[in-house]
This record gives sequence, C-alpha cells and structure tokens, in this order.
Amino acid sequence: MPNSDLLPSLLPSLLSKINENQLALEAAIMELTNWVEQQGDTTVAENVRGALNTLDRNEEFIKLTLAVLMEPD
Repeated sequence: MPNSDLLPSLLPSLLSKINENQLALEAAIMELTNWVEQQGDTTVAENVRGALNTLDRNEEFIKLTLAVLMEPD
C-alpha cells in the first residue's frame, strides 16, 4: 500500500495522466470514426460523434480542476 503522505502529491499527476490518456483515446476514436464514415456507415459515425460530445463537454471542467489541484500550496 502506498505511503498515505505521498497520495496528495501524486493525485494531481495521476489525474493529469488519466486526462492525457482520455484525450489520446478520443483522438484515436475520432480517426476510426472518420474512416467508418468514409466506408459509408454514416449512422455509426454519427453515434460515435454523439458519444464523443460528452468528452468535449467535460474537457474544460477537467482542465480547470487539474489546474487548481496542481497549484502550489
């Protein structure tokens, strides 16, 4: 079990990396969506874009929260 004294200092970095992974996955999924659309399946592409809108709606809040967490005490 990690040292509980380290957790507050590691948490912002962890959340930042999770956010970075989320953005990378979003980009990869968008590339696949574009390819699916080029293959002619616009319904699937529209459905995926709809789901990706959730990521877009939450992105600013995540960035602001990470900035607050990473501020020095």
